[in-house]
Amino acid sequence: MEAMNPPTEPRCRTLSIHVVTWNVASAAPPPDLSDLLQLNNLNLNLDIYVIGLQELNCGIMSLLSDTAFEDPWSSYFMDVLSPLSFVKVSSVRMQGLLLLIFAKYQHLPFIQVLSTKSTPTGLFGYWGNKGGVNIFLKLYGYYVSIINCHLPPHMANNDQRLEHFDRILEMQNFEAQDIPNILDHDLILWFGDMNFRIEDFGLHFVRESIRNQRYSDLWEKDQLSIAKRHDPLLREFQEGSLLFPPTYKFDKNSNNYDTSEKKRKPAWTDRVLWRLKRQSQTNFHTPALSAPFTLFLRSYVSHMVYTISDHKPVTCTFDLELKPLVSAPLITLLPEGPCTMESDMLISYSLTTDFLSSPWDWIGLYKVYINISDIPETEDLFLLFYYSNNLHSVVGISKPFKIQPFSFLEEDPLDEAQPQI
Repeated sequence: MEAMNPPTEPRCRTLSIHVVTWNVASAAPPPDLSDLLQLNNLNLNLDIYVIGLQELNCGIMSLLSDTAFEDPWSSYFMDVLSPLSFVKVSSVRMQGLLLLIFAKYQHLPFIQVLSTKSTPTGLFGYWGNKGGVNIFLKLYGYYVSIINCHLPPHMANNDQRLEHFDRILEMQNFEAQDIPNILDHDLILWFGDMNFRIEDFGLHFVRESIRNQRYSDLWEKDQLSIAKRHDPLLREFQEGSLLFPPTYKFDKNSNNYDTSEKKRKPAWTDRVLWRLKRQSQTNFHTPALSAPFTLFLRSYVSHMVYTISDHKPVTCTFDLELKPLVSAPLITLLPEGPCTMESDMLISYSLTTDFLSSPWDWIGLYKVYINISDIPETEDLFLLFYYSNNLHSVVGISKPFKIQPFSFLEEDPLDEAQPQI
Protein backbone atom coordinates (compact mmCIF):
# COMPACT_ATOMS: atom_id res chain seq x y z
CA MET A 1 0.00 0.00 0.00
CA GLU A 2 1.36 3.40 -0.97
CA ALA A 3 1.66 5.99 1.75
CA MET A 4 -0.67 8.94 1.35
CA ASN A 5 1.05 12.31 1.10
CA PRO A 6 -0.22 14.70 3.77
CA PRO A 7 -2.16 17.65 2.41
CA THR A 8 0.03 20.67 1.84
CA GLU A 9 -0.65 23.63 4.06
CA PRO A 10 -1.35 26.94 2.33
CA ARG A 11 1.71 29.12 2.07
CA CYS A 12 1.96 32.35 4.00
CA ARG A 13 1.36 35.37 1.84
CA THR A 14 1.95 39.09 2.27
CA LEU A 15 -0.66 41.70 1.46
CA SER A 16 0.38 45.33 1.21
CA ILE A 17 -2.33 47.67 2.57
CA HIS A 18 -2.36 51.45 2.11
CA VAL A 19 -4.60 53.43 4.49
CA VAL A 20 -5.60 57.03 3.73
CA THR A 21 -7.36 59.44 6.11
CA TRP A 22 -8.16 63.02 5.14
CA ASN A 23 -10.54 65.69 6.34
CA VAL A 24 -11.17 67.36 2.98
CA ALA A 25 -13.17 70.34 4.37
CA SER A 26 -15.90 70.07 1.66
CA ALA A 27 -13.33 70.51 -1.14
CA ALA A 28 -13.45 68.76 -4.51
CA PRO A 29 -10.64 66.34 -5.44
CA PRO A 30 -7.44 68.04 -6.63
CA PRO A 31 -6.12 67.23 -10.13
CA ASP A 32 -3.39 64.84 -8.98
CA LEU A 33 -3.46 62.38 -6.04
CA SER A 34 -0.42 60.33 -7.08
CA ASP A 35 1.52 61.21 -3.94
CA LEU A 36 -1.42 60.35 -1.68
CA LEU A 37 -1.93 56.97 -3.35
CA GLN A 38 1.81 56.33 -3.78
CA LEU A 39 1.33 55.63 -7.47
CA ASN A 40 4.92 56.54 -8.34
CA ASN A 41 6.55 54.54 -5.55
CA LEU A 42 8.32 51.73 -7.38
CA ASN A 43 9.10 49.95 -4.10
CA LEU A 44 5.41 49.38 -3.35
CA ASN A 45 3.25 46.69 -4.85
CA LEU A 46 -0.05 47.47 -3.15
CA ASP A 47 -2.86 44.93 -2.82
CA ILE A 48 -5.53 46.90 -0.93
CA TYR A 49 -6.45 50.57 -0.55
CA VAL A 50 -8.47 51.65 2.49
CA ILE A 51 -9.61 55.27 2.09
CA GLY A 52 -11.43 57.28 4.76
CA LEU A 53 -12.57 60.87 4.18
CA GLN A 54 -14.22 63.30 6.56
CA GLU A 55 -16.20 66.49 5.92
CA LEU A 56 -17.25 65.68 2.38
CA ASN A 57 -19.60 68.27 0.96
CA CYS A 58 -22.95 67.22 2.40
CA GLY A 59 -25.20 70.11 1.40
CA ILE A 60 -28.71 69.22 0.24
CA MET A 61 -27.94 69.46 -3.48
CA SER A 62 -24.69 67.55 -3.06
CA LEU A 63 -26.39 64.72 -1.13
CA LEU A 64 -29.18 64.48 -3.70
CA SER A 65 -26.63 64.30 -6.50
CA ASP A 66 -24.51 61.72 -4.67
CA THR A 67 -27.61 59.57 -4.08
CA ALA A 68 -28.19 59.30 -7.82
CA PHE A 69 -24.52 59.20 -8.84
CA GLU A 70 -21.16 58.41 -7.31
CA ASP A 71 -19.81 61.32 -5.29
CA PRO A 72 -16.84 63.13 -6.96
CA TRP A 73 -14.26 61.59 -4.63
CA SER A 74 -15.44 58.00 -5.18
CA SER A 75 -15.54 58.59 -8.93
CA TYR A 76 -12.02 60.02 -8.85
CA PHE A 77 -10.58 57.03 -6.99
CA MET A 78 -12.43 54.63 -9.32
CA ASP A 79 -11.01 56.37 -12.39
CA VAL A 80 -7.47 56.33 -11.03
CA LEU A 81 -7.37 52.83 -9.53
CA SER A 82 -9.40 50.83 -12.08
CA PRO A 83 -6.66 50.95 -14.74
CA LEU A 84 -4.29 49.53 -12.11
CA SER A 85 -6.49 46.40 -11.74
CA PHE A 86 -8.19 47.54 -8.51
CA VAL A 87 -11.89 46.89 -7.92
CA LYS A 88 -14.08 48.67 -5.37
CA VAL A 89 -14.93 46.02 -2.79
CA SER A 90 -17.28 48.08 -0.60
CA SER A 91 -18.17 51.59 0.52
CA VAL A 92 -20.29 53.24 3.20
CA ARG A 93 -21.20 56.89 3.70
CA MET A 94 -22.82 58.85 6.54
CA GLN A 95 -23.22 62.55 5.70
CA GLY A 96 -19.64 63.86 5.44
CA LEU A 97 -17.98 60.54 6.34
CA LEU A 98 -16.95 58.19 3.51
CA LEU A 99 -15.13 54.85 3.67
CA LEU A 100 -13.92 53.04 0.54
CA ILE A 101 -12.07 49.74 0.07
CA PHE A 102 -10.35 48.78 -3.18
CA ALA A 103 -8.51 45.51 -3.82
CA LYS A 104 -6.59 43.92 -6.67
CA TYR A 105 -9.05 41.77 -8.57
CA GLN A 106 -7.22 38.49 -7.87
CA HIS A 107 -8.02 38.86 -4.15
CA LEU A 108 -11.78 39.26 -4.66
CA PRO A 109 -12.73 35.55 -4.23
CA PHE A 110 -11.09 35.67 -0.79
CA ILE A 111 -12.78 38.86 0.47
CA GLN A 112 -16.29 38.53 1.86
CA VAL A 113 -18.07 41.71 2.96
CA LEU A 114 -20.05 40.78 6.07
CA SER A 115 -21.62 44.09 7.03
CA THR A 116 -21.45 47.86 6.75
CA LYS A 117 -22.60 50.14 9.54
CA SER A 118 -23.00 53.82 10.41
CA THR A 119 -22.81 55.01 14.02
CA PRO A 120 -23.88 58.66 14.49
CA THR A 121 -22.68 60.34 17.69
CA GLY A 122 -23.58 63.96 16.97
CA LEU A 123 -26.62 65.59 18.63
CA PHE A 124 -26.96 62.89 21.33
CA GLY A 125 -26.48 60.10 18.80
CA TYR A 126 -29.07 61.24 16.26
CA TRP A 127 -26.94 63.29 13.87
CA GLY A 128 -24.22 61.92 11.62
CA ASN A 129 -21.95 64.94 11.42
CA LYS A 130 -19.80 63.08 13.95
CA GLY A 131 -19.43 59.36 14.52
CA GLY A 132 -18.04 56.39 12.62
CA VAL A 133 -18.65 54.33 9.49
CA ASN A 134 -17.54 50.73 9.42
CA ILE A 135 -16.94 47.87 7.01
CA PHE A 136 -16.58 44.34 8.36
CA LEU A 137 -15.18 41.63 6.15
CA LYS A 138 -13.45 38.30 5.98
CA LEU A 139 -10.02 38.45 4.37
CA TYR A 140 -8.67 35.01 3.46
CA GLY A 141 -10.81 33.66 6.31
CA TYR A 142 -9.78 36.23 8.96
CA TYR A 143 -12.16 38.76 10.50
CA VAL A 144 -11.19 42.37 9.75
CA SER A 145 -12.98 45.51 10.99
CA ILE A 146 -12.32 48.88 9.34
CA ILE A 147 -13.57 52.08 11.00
CA ASN A 148 -13.40 55.68 9.75
CA CYS A 149 -14.40 58.23 12.39
CA HIS A 150 -14.84 61.95 13.03
CA LEU A 151 -14.76 62.84 16.72
CA PRO A 152 -15.79 66.11 18.45
CA PRO A 153 -13.45 69.11 18.03
CA HIS A 154 -11.89 71.68 20.41
CA MET A 155 -9.31 71.38 23.16
CA ALA A 156 -11.82 71.24 26.04
CA ASN A 157 -13.84 68.33 24.60
CA ASN A 158 -11.32 65.57 25.20
CA ASP A 159 -13.60 63.61 27.55
CA GLN A 160 -16.35 63.80 24.94
CA ARG A 161 -13.97 62.50 22.28
CA LEU A 162 -13.13 59.50 24.43
CA GLU A 163 -16.82 58.88 25.13
CA HIS A 164 -17.58 58.88 21.39
CA PHE A 165 -14.66 56.53 20.77
CA ASP A 166 -16.09 54.10 23.33
CA ARG A 167 -19.63 54.48 21.97
CA ILE A 168 -18.57 53.67 18.42
CA LEU A 169 -16.76 50.57 19.70
CA GLU A 170 -19.72 49.45 21.82
CA MET A 171 -22.13 49.75 18.89
CA GLN A 172 -20.25 47.15 16.84
CA ASN A 173 -22.31 44.14 17.93
CA PHE A 174 -23.53 41.52 15.47
CA GLU A 175 -25.43 38.99 17.55
CA ALA A 176 -28.04 38.35 14.86
CA GLN A 177 -25.49 37.94 12.05
CA ASP A 178 -23.20 35.24 13.46
CA ILE A 179 -20.24 37.64 13.47
CA PRO A 180 -17.88 37.66 16.49
CA ASN A 181 -17.65 40.65 18.79
CA ILE A 182 -15.39 43.30 17.31
CA LEU A 183 -12.78 42.72 20.02
CA ASP A 184 -12.54 39.11 18.80
CA HIS A 185 -11.77 40.20 15.24
CA ASP A 186 -8.28 39.40 14.01
CA LEU A 187 -7.57 42.99 12.96
CA ILE A 188 -9.17 46.37 13.62
CA LEU A 189 -8.06 49.35 11.53
CA TRP A 190 -9.35 52.57 13.08
CA PHE A 191 -8.54 55.98 11.65
CA GLY A 192 -9.97 59.41 10.91
CA ASP A 193 -10.10 62.97 12.18
CA MET A 194 -9.94 62.11 15.87
CA ASN A 195 -9.46 65.77 16.84
CA PHE A 196 -7.07 65.08 19.75
CA ARG A 197 -5.05 68.18 20.65
CA ILE A 198 -1.76 69.12 22.36
CA GLU A 199 -2.33 70.19 25.96
CA ASP A 200 -0.49 72.70 28.19
CA PHE A 201 2.24 73.83 25.80
CA GLY A 202 1.80 77.34 24.45
CA LEU A 203 1.41 78.25 20.80
CA HIS A 204 4.96 79.63 20.49
CA PHE A 205 6.57 76.50 21.97
CA VAL A 206 4.52 74.19 19.73
CA ARG A 207 5.35 76.13 16.57
CA GLU A 208 9.06 76.36 17.45
CA SER A 209 9.16 72.60 18.09
CA ILE A 210 7.56 72.01 14.70
CA ARG A 211 9.89 74.46 12.93
CA ASN A 212 12.92 72.66 14.41
CA GLN A 213 11.35 69.23 13.76
CA ARG A 214 11.48 68.36 17.47
CA TYR A 215 8.20 66.50 17.32
CA SER A 216 9.09 64.25 20.24
CA ASP A 217 8.97 67.31 22.52
CA LEU A 218 5.22 67.43 21.91
CA TRP A 219 4.32 63.74 22.25
CA GLU A 220 3.91 63.71 26.04
CA LYS A 221 1.12 66.31 25.87
CA ASP A 222 -0.73 64.74 22.94
CA GLN A 223 -4.20 63.94 24.30
CA LEU A 224 -4.44 60.54 22.58
CA SER A 225 -1.05 59.49 23.96
CA ILE A 226 -2.13 60.59 27.44
CA ALA A 227 -5.43 58.69 27.16
CA LYS A 228 -3.63 55.51 26.12
CA ARG A 229 -1.53 55.64 29.27
CA HIS A 230 -4.68 55.52 31.41
CA ASP A 231 -7.13 53.40 29.38
CA PRO A 232 -6.23 49.67 29.11
CA LEU A 233 -8.51 49.06 26.10
CA LEU A 234 -7.29 52.13 24.21
CA ARG A 235 -3.74 51.03 24.99
CA GLU A 236 -4.33 47.88 22.91
CA PHE A 237 -4.59 50.08 19.81
CA GLN A 238 -1.15 50.67 18.34
CA GLU A 239 0.14 53.63 16.36
CA GLY A 240 3.33 54.47 14.54
CA SER A 241 5.62 57.23 15.79
CA LEU A 242 4.48 60.77 14.99
CA LEU A 243 7.52 61.78 12.93
CA PHE A 244 5.63 64.23 10.73
CA PRO A 245 4.35 67.76 11.45
CA PRO A 246 0.95 68.13 13.11
CA THR A 247 -1.70 67.96 10.40
CA TYR A 248 -4.06 70.72 11.65
CA LYS A 249 -4.82 73.63 11.37
CA PHE A 250 -3.51 75.16 8.13
CA ASP A 251 -4.60 78.15 6.10
CA LYS A 252 -6.21 76.74 2.98
CA ASN A 253 -4.11 76.81 -0.19
CA SER A 254 -0.91 77.08 1.84
CA ASN A 255 1.44 75.24 4.18
CA ASN A 256 1.12 77.94 6.85
CA TYR A 257 -0.43 77.12 10.19
CA ASP A 258 -3.52 79.11 11.17
CA THR A 259 -2.96 82.87 10.80
CA SER A 260 -6.56 83.86 11.59
CA GLU A 261 -7.46 85.78 14.73
CA LYS A 262 -8.06 82.49 16.57
CA LYS A 263 -4.56 81.18 15.75
CA ARG A 264 -5.45 77.60 16.66
CA LYS A 265 -2.60 75.57 18.09
CA PRO A 266 -1.32 72.87 15.67
CA ALA A 267 -2.26 69.28 16.56
CA TRP A 268 -2.08 65.72 15.27
CA THR A 269 -5.82 65.41 14.75
CA ASP A 270 -5.60 62.87 11.91
CA ARG A 271 -4.51 59.42 13.09
CA VAL A 272 -4.29 55.76 12.09
CA LEU A 273 -4.59 53.09 14.81
CA TRP A 274 -4.74 49.33 14.67
CA ARG A 275 -5.35 46.41 17.00
CA LEU A 276 -4.31 42.79 16.43
CA LYS A 277 -5.94 39.91 18.21
CA ARG A 278 -3.42 37.19 17.34
CA GLN A 279 -0.13 38.97 17.96
CA SER A 280 1.67 40.25 21.01
CA GLN A 281 1.03 43.97 21.30
CA THR A 282 4.61 44.74 22.34
CA ASN A 283 6.65 45.14 19.15
CA PHE A 284 5.04 45.62 15.76
CA HIS A 285 8.37 46.08 13.90
CA THR A 286 9.69 42.59 14.72
CA PRO A 287 8.11 39.55 13.02
CA ALA A 288 6.49 36.99 15.29
CA LEU A 289 7.70 33.76 13.68
CA SER A 290 4.95 31.55 15.05
CA ALA A 291 2.05 33.92 14.32
CA PRO A 292 -0.12 33.10 11.31
CA PHE A 293 -1.43 36.68 11.12
CA THR A 294 1.01 39.56 11.67
CA LEU A 295 1.11 43.23 10.70
CA PHE A 296 4.22 45.27 9.98
CA LEU A 297 4.30 49.04 9.64
CA ARG A 298 6.14 50.30 6.57
CA SER A 299 5.35 54.02 6.70
CA TYR A 300 3.27 56.55 8.63
CA VAL A 301 3.44 60.00 7.02
CA SER A 302 1.54 63.16 6.19
CA HIS A 303 1.40 64.73 2.73
CA MET A 304 2.18 68.44 2.83
CA VAL A 305 1.80 68.84 -0.92
CA TYR A 306 -2.01 69.06 -0.67
CA THR A 307 -3.45 72.43 0.32
CA ILE A 308 -7.20 72.24 -0.49
CA SER A 309 -8.11 71.69 3.18
CA ASP A 310 -7.13 72.99 6.61
CA HIS A 311 -6.00 69.40 7.31
CA LYS A 312 -3.14 67.51 5.69
CA PRO A 313 -3.87 63.91 4.67
CA VAL A 314 -2.16 61.07 6.52
CA THR A 315 -1.30 57.67 5.07
CA CYS A 316 -0.16 54.46 6.69
CA THR A 317 1.24 51.52 4.73
CA PHE A 318 1.33 48.00 6.19
CA ASP A 319 2.50 44.56 5.21
CA LEU A 320 -0.01 41.99 6.45
CA GLU A 321 1.50 38.50 6.60
CA LEU A 322 -1.00 35.70 6.96
CA LYS A 323 -1.45 32.00 6.43
CA PRO A 324 -4.72 31.81 4.46
CA LEU A 325 -7.58 30.00 6.19
CA VAL A 326 -9.25 29.91 2.78
CA SER A 327 -6.91 29.04 -0.06
CA ALA A 328 -9.29 27.97 -2.86
CA PRO A 329 -12.17 29.99 -4.30
CA LEU A 330 -15.73 28.73 -3.83
CA ILE A 331 -16.26 28.87 -7.61
CA THR A 332 -13.91 28.02 -10.45
CA LEU A 333 -15.02 29.23 -13.88
CA LEU A 334 -13.65 29.54 -17.39
CA PRO A 335 -14.94 30.24 -20.92
CA GLU A 336 -15.38 27.26 -23.25
CA GLY A 337 -13.99 27.39 -26.76
CA PRO A 338 -13.08 30.49 -28.77
CA CYS A 339 -14.84 33.70 -27.70
CA THR A 340 -15.96 36.25 -30.26
CA MET A 341 -17.71 39.59 -30.17
CA GLU A 342 -20.62 38.32 -32.27
CA SER A 343 -21.45 35.08 -30.46
CA ASP A 344 -22.82 34.19 -27.05
CA MET A 345 -20.27 32.89 -24.59
CA LEU A 346 -20.38 29.36 -23.19
CA ILE A 347 -19.07 29.21 -19.63
CA SER A 348 -18.31 26.20 -17.47
CA TYR A 349 -17.91 26.45 -13.72
CA SER A 350 -17.56 24.17 -10.71
CA LEU A 351 -18.39 24.87 -7.09
CA THR A 352 -17.29 23.53 -3.75
CA THR A 353 -19.63 21.28 -1.79
CA ASP A 354 -20.25 23.87 0.94
CA PHE A 355 -21.23 26.68 -1.46
CA LEU A 356 -24.94 27.59 -1.39
CA SER A 357 -25.95 29.03 -4.74
CA SER A 358 -28.93 31.30 -5.38
CA PRO A 359 -31.13 31.98 -8.43
CA TRP A 360 -29.97 35.60 -8.03
CA ASP A 361 -26.29 34.79 -8.49
CA TRP A 362 -24.80 36.21 -11.66
CA ILE A 363 -21.66 36.06 -13.78
CA GLY A 364 -20.19 39.29 -15.11
CA LEU A 365 -17.73 39.97 -17.90
CA TYR A 366 -15.18 42.72 -17.23
CA LYS A 367 -12.52 44.29 -19.36
CA VAL A 368 -9.04 44.64 -17.96
CA TYR A 369 -6.15 46.77 -19.16
CA ILE A 370 -3.16 45.62 -21.19
CA ASN A 371 -0.64 47.66 -19.19
CA ILE A 372 -1.16 45.67 -15.96
CA SER A 373 1.95 43.84 -14.80
CA ASP A 374 0.13 40.99 -13.02
CA ILE A 375 -1.78 39.88 -16.13
CA PRO A 376 0.42 37.40 -17.97
CA GLU A 377 2.11 38.81 -21.02
CA THR A 378 0.10 40.28 -23.78
CA GLU A 379 -3.37 39.87 -25.17
CA ASP A 380 -5.49 38.69 -22.23
CA LEU A 381 -8.16 41.34 -22.03
CA PHE A 382 -11.21 40.03 -20.14
CA LEU A 383 -12.21 38.36 -16.86
CA LEU A 384 -15.28 36.48 -15.66
CA PHE A 385 -16.57 37.19 -12.12
CA TYR A 386 -19.07 35.02 -10.23
CA TYR A 387 -21.12 37.10 -7.75
CA SER A 388 -22.91 35.35 -4.88
CA ASN A 389 -26.16 36.99 -3.80
CA ASN A 390 -26.13 35.14 -0.47
CA LEU A 391 -22.59 36.24 0.40
CA HIS A 392 -22.81 39.67 -1.29
CA SER A 393 -19.34 39.08 -2.66
CA VAL A 394 -17.38 37.85 -5.65
CA VAL A 395 -16.59 34.18 -4.98
CA GLY A 396 -14.91 33.17 -8.23
CA ILE A 397 -12.84 34.74 -10.95
CA SER A 398 -11.48 33.33 -14.21
CA LYS A 399 -8.01 33.68 -15.61
CA PRO A 400 -7.66 36.54 -18.10
CA PHE A 401 -8.63 35.65 -21.66
CA LYS A 402 -9.09 37.31 -25.04
CA ILE A 403 -12.28 37.86 -27.01
CA GLN A 404 -11.57 37.93 -30.73
CA PRO A 405 -13.41 39.82 -33.46
CA PHE A 406 -15.52 37.37 -35.51
CA SER A 407 -13.51 38.02 -38.65
CA PHE A 408 -10.46 36.42 -37.01
CA LEU A 409 -12.16 33.02 -37.04
CA GLU A 410 -12.33 30.78 -40.08
CA GLU A 411 -15.94 31.28 -41.10
CA ASP A 412 -17.74 31.56 -44.42
CA PRO A 413 -18.31 35.34 -44.82
CA LEU A 414 -21.62 34.66 -46.60
CA ASP A 415 -23.07 32.69 -43.69
CA GLU A 416 -24.67 34.40 -40.74
CA ALA A 417 -23.15 33.82 -37.35
CA GLN A 418 -25.05 31.25 -35.30
CA PRO A 419 -24.94 32.09 -31.59
CA GLN A 420 -23.85 29.42 -29.17
CA ILE A 421 -26.29 28.21 -26.53
